[in-house]
Amino acid sequence: MLVLRLPADVEQRLNDLAQRTGRTKSYYARKAIVEALEDMEDVFLATQRLREKNPTVSLADFKKEMMLPHVDH
Repeated sequence: MLVLRLPADVEQRLNDLAQRTGRTKSYYARKAIVEALEDMEDVFLATQRLREKNPTVSLADFKKEMMLPHVDH
């Protein structure tokens, strides 16, 4: 079980949404947490994989690999 305090404006928006749709505040809170958690997990895993593989590449090497023309500035 999780208990949390929401800012008054967020609480009011949640109340309004629940009343307008006939769903519970818990339904929307749970849905928002699950979706946000999935996004945060994706970002964490992607960041972790990038760090493990260390894909840092110089711009010159990137251009060479992509067969882009070399332009000096």
